[in-house]
Amino acid sequence: MSESDVAFRSLVDKFRFERVLNSNPQTKTISLLGLIDNAPAILTAEKTHFTFDENKVESPSASNESDSRTLHRCENEYTCINALQELRQLTSNDIYYWGLAVLKQNMDHNPTTRLNLIWPATTVHIRKFEQQQLHLVRETPETYERIVKPYIDEMYQLGRLKWVHNILYHGAEADRVVYRDFLDDNKRDGFVILPDMKWDGVNLDALYLVAIFYRDDLKSIRDLRPEDRNWLKSLNTKIKTIVPGCYNYTIRADELRIFVHYQPSYYHFHIHIVNVKHPGLNDGIAAGKAILLDDLIENLKYLGPRGYMNRTLTYVIGDNHDLWERGLREVVSKQLEEDGIPKTPKVVNDFAEDGD
Repeated sequence: MSESDVAFRSLVDKFRFERVLNSNPQTKTISLLGLIDNAPAILTAEKTHFTFDENKVESPSASNESDSRTLHRCENEYTCINALQELRQLTSNDIYYWGLAVLKQNMDHNPTTRLNLIWPATTVHIRKFEQQQLHLVRETPETYERIVKPYIDEMYQLGRLKWVHNILYHGAEADRVVYRDFLDDNKRDGFVILPDMKWDGVNLDALYLVAIFYRDDLKSIRDLRPEDRNWLKSLNTKIKTIVPGCYNYTIRADELRIFVHYQPSYYHFHIHIVNVKHPGLNDGIAAGKAILLDDLIENLKYLGPRGYMNRTLTYVIGDNHDLWERGLREVVSKQLEEDGIPKTPKVVNDFAEDGD
């Protein structure tokens, strides 16, 4: 066991459970709030995907990329259902059978769970992971300047992006970096690609990478201008060229979903790179959250000199997000009133017992 493994295990062993923040049966995740050395900690556990052997092969007459095939095989004792140890039938009907099973687990081939620990966790982290009511917001340029931009400036003043700077400048997570594009005389165009914490780093069906850029003048898509269009096109081409090669071309350029988030989780420009068939991202690829890089590039043709500062952006936000209480609640309420939407009536619980 490496020193980093020992340190991680030590922290997890000291975790003292307080309550469940959220659980998601679709993504098979659970987020727990607890304490480590009397400081708040968030521990997220996600069941990992089934593993299988994958090889890219060329047909004998292959003359272009479309003639290549990906073969999926179940060869070792831990792949597919070869690891089946226990089986119990729940029920059956005609040709259909349902049951439960226990599979043999192995840290290298099919670990049971992927863990993510945040410690010490801030109140912002806790609210982000906690189950919450979601709302659709139409953010005008005026709303951005009045409510959102001051919040972003405050995040910088509080040093909430230290971990990003550690990756870019201080070698943090260097062993996880997939690709680094950085020239001392051209820092502005440099970037780092590394696995997102949502990916187990093994199963390419769930491939999830993030590209983080050295440019520090871009906090979000709001800062993109028409002059950034060629830069984004170049990035798009680089990513589609680099990533397949990093994985022995078992994934192709047209199998990558490349997008940004708004609102982003952190305010330093970054791009998400995901296998296009990855379904288990909850709202991460949903309308009102994800914006395709190709669409960003196209839209900058028509947005004028101020770029995305000219746009009204509609997105989903939870009521645990700081921005909701800092003014977005009132913005949504006013917008619904202006749209002629009647106020939600007070709902009476017909199932309540008399006297409740």
